[in-house]
Amino acid sequence: QALLTESGGGSVQVGGSLKLSCVAAGFDFSRYAMGWFRQAPGKERECVAAISYHSTVTYYLRSVKTRVSISRDNAKNMVFLQVDNLKEDDTAVYYCAGADTTLAVPRSAAEYEVWGQGTQVTVSS
Repeated sequence: QALLTESGGGSVQVGGSLKLSCVAAGFDFSRYAMGWFRQAPGKERECVAAISYHSTVTYYLRSVKTRVSISRDNAKNMVFLQVDNLKEDDTAVYYCAGADTTLAVPRSAAEYEVWGQGTQVTVSS
């Protein structure tokens, strides 16, 4: 059974930083593109960042690209999202997701087959 488990969320003040982690199990992680999505109340789920299976291609949501960094460690079956200079608009549930492709870095949630349960990030002033 494919499984993704996120950690690292929490409550942070504006301007702070967080590093989200996601560990994979039950599928060939090294052959999957991985993404971080977020969903705030009343808003659609959006792709914050994504990374190809070999880490050579990345995608970042334009509105956050100067503040986030995605990385992965295939040896440990883990993917990470570093978010700096957090803003109140970053408050959301953050999800880790996996897409069975070595050809692209998907940006749409519909292209991802494996999802974690999400971790809450709350940013306050």
